Formats: sequence, C-alpha cells, structure tokens
Amino acid sequence: QVQLVESGGGLVQAGDSLRLSCAASERTISNYIMGWFRQAPGKERELVGAISPGGRNTDYPDSMKGRFTISRDNAAKTVYLQINNLKPEDTAVYYCAARGIEAASYDYWGQGTQITVSS
Repeated sequence: QVQLVESGGGLVQAGDSLRLSCAASERTISNYIMGWFRQAPGKERELVGAISPGGRNTDYPDSMKGRFTISRDNAAKTVYLQINNLKPEDTAVYYCAARGIEAASYDYWGQGTQITVSS
C-alpha cells in the first residue's frame, strides 16, 4: 500500500508559478511510475503527465506540453509538478498517483490539492 500526500496548492494569480509536491509513505517509490492528474469542476479527470521510475523519462499529453514539468527525488520519496504561467483554466484539484511498472492502471492516489487561479 502506497500512501500519497500532495501539497503546494493555493490561490494564485494568472502568470504565477507553483510547485506541487507529492510525498509517499512507501519505503521506496523507485519501482513506480508516478503521474499527475487534475480535475476541474464539472469536468473529467485528465492526465497532466507522468514520470518513469528512475526519473529519466517524462511524458505529457500534447495539451500539457510547455508549462508543466514533472520531476522526482526517489531518495526523498517525493514527486514534483512545476507549473509555470498559470492560467485560470488551470484551476482544478491536482492529484498524484502511482502505478507499478507491470500495472495497467494507477493503483494509488493522493487526496489532491486545490489550485485556484484568479485572472
């Protein structure tokens, strides 16, 4: 069982930057692919991006390329999401999730952290 706790959200202005953190309780997360997702009010949850277990590879949907950067520190059991030039449409609850290398889906989820971007 992997417990994930996100932090770093808040109320910001358009154009600001934020770095979200996702701290894991597991002894090690180096065996997990880690992903960030978000869900805006009235919308479905969407993938922001993911990072490979060793941190060498990241993958983002086309709609997320450019302003979002995922990184990880396995020694600190923490994954990060850097968001630059925040826009009002980035307002959402942001979740981190973990899945095993062989898993077909993300099995472990955090409780989420809210980002609200004012124009």
